[in-house]
Amino acid sequence: MNRPDVQLASAADTVYRLPSTATHRTMNDSEPSASVFDTIEPQESVKKPKLHKKFYEEELERLQTELVMLQSYIKDEGLKVVVVFEGRDAAGKGGVIKRITERLNPRICRVEALGTATEREKTQWWFQRYVAKLPAAGEIVLFDRSWYNRALVEPVMGFCTEDEYKEFLRTCPEFERMIVRSGIILIKYWFSVSDEEQERRFEARIGDTTKRWKLSPMDLESRARWIEFSKAKDIMFDHTDIKQAPWYVVNAEDKKRARLNCMSHLLTMIPYEDRTLGPIELPPRQIDSGYIRPPITEQTFVPENY
Repeated sequence: MNRPDVQLASAADTVYRLPSTATHRTMNDSEPSASVFDTIEPQESVKKPKLHKKFYEEELERLQTELVMLQSYIKDEGLKVVVVFEGRDAAGKGGVIKRITERLNPRICRVEALGTATEREKTQWWFQRYVAKLPAAGEIVLFDRSWYNRALVEPVMGFCTEDEYKEFLRTCPEFERMIVRSGIILIKYWFSVSDEEQERRFEARIGDTTKRWKLSPMDLESRARWIEFSKAKDIMFDHTDIKQAPWYVVNAEDKKRARLNCMSHLLTMIPYEDRTLGPIELPPRQIDSGYIRPPITEQTFVPENY
């Protein structure tokens, strides 16, 4: 399939350009980027000193406690919240999502990580299968990747046509404005990681059999097309960083800092108050009125190997 040959111009005449031909500053260029965002991730990793383990664990627990309060408020007030997580492969999106949901009620806060579209879904409107996953009142939905596949993976890898890519860049801002007008709170995060740090994390996955499943052929191909993905990301920001739903960039060079920074920022996005349950008193146990349990030998037990 031929990749779209799209050119970017002003919003007035809305012409697009493909990431592979986009004008962008590389590491050796001295001229500024043609994009309104100069957001290409750095080649070398620049990290702050590691957080002390005790401090990290205390802050994580504090933020998770606040998230439980936020969850209760969202449920009581009937709010509808969508959080989109996008970014480089191995940037730490999954780790942040895991820490956010760790203490939350899965009936209120759920994660949506849609797989490859079926043949039937491929004939649908691009946003259709994502609309079906949007929250009802009192729910939070975390999208581990989202409709932005059409702005990143698909055009770079040649999985969509020129017209499909153009239509996404035209339609996405309006789609998100519709979401916001419907009463849904839409928050979008981009996790930024350097070339060097991504390589380090890929190597760690290769060397650890318990993490190797995280490394897909698509991840390896995206690594080979680092600059093309950078260009695609800049174009995506140019068109979809709208005031109703702006992009928030998370510096993900340090996973622990990224988790705390993202969680603390998320808590500032929705004003809330503590609606968690107060002190709870257990009722007395029912009085035994002659109930006889069946013989223990009639039950099948799991072997006690430990």
